[in-house]
Amino acid sequence: MKILNLYACLGGNRYKWNEVKEDIQVTAVELDPECARLYQDRFPNDKVIVADAHQYLLDHYKEFDFIWSSPPCPTHSKVRVTQKNQDFYIPKYPEMKLYEEIIFLKEHFKGHYVIENVIPYYEPLISAHKRGRHLYWTNFNLPYNLDRKEAKGIMCGQTNDEFNKLCNFHNIKKEFLLTYKGKQSKIKIIRNLVDYEVGKTIFETMLGIVKKENINQTELF
Repeated sequence: MKILNLYACLGGNRYKWNEVKEDIQVTAVELDPECARLYQDRFPNDKVIVADAHQYLLDHYKEFDFIWSSPPCPTHSKVRVTQKNQDFYIPKYPEMKLYEEIIFLKEHFKGHYVIENVIPYYEPLISAHKRGRHLYWTNFNLPYNLDRKEAKGIMCGQTNDEFNKLCNFHNIKKEFLLTYKGKQSKIKIIRNLVDYEVGKTIFETMLGIVKKENINQTELF
């Protein structure tokens, strides 16, 4: 099974996929070279490409059976308006690549897909599955309960304690993340990771649907 993991970061969503299905071929696309390096360290068998994920999707979508995309969320986040008086939250246009990818995959992709983002400060332009603090656009149904209860107890305060809690929550050693030498803040990176249990449940759900669609096959793909 060939999988495309876009805006891969450190692979939070991808972490437990091999527990569900061993014979997968994952191509991860990440623009930040340092995040790509850390991703490769975590998943040495994946093919990691440093590139613009949005363009890569357009050029290569036909090569894959399943696509997961987590486009950047800052221009959609509620923080953009709740803290709009702060200097670092100047008004910005919402990044429309999110909706471009939703429409593109819905109309052109023959496999199954997931596009994940935050619940925005505006009414979503395209309806989605709302689960916890996230929206998911998919071409298959999702379970109602995705988020772990522990996620609600981790507060955003840019403190060392938050950083440690998030590292523990995502099962990433903080010493590993501290080797990151790129331009992003480390707390931002760890905050933006998809809960690996959510990634696992969605992947399991997708495979169950694929199995039903291919009931006469002895194996998936």
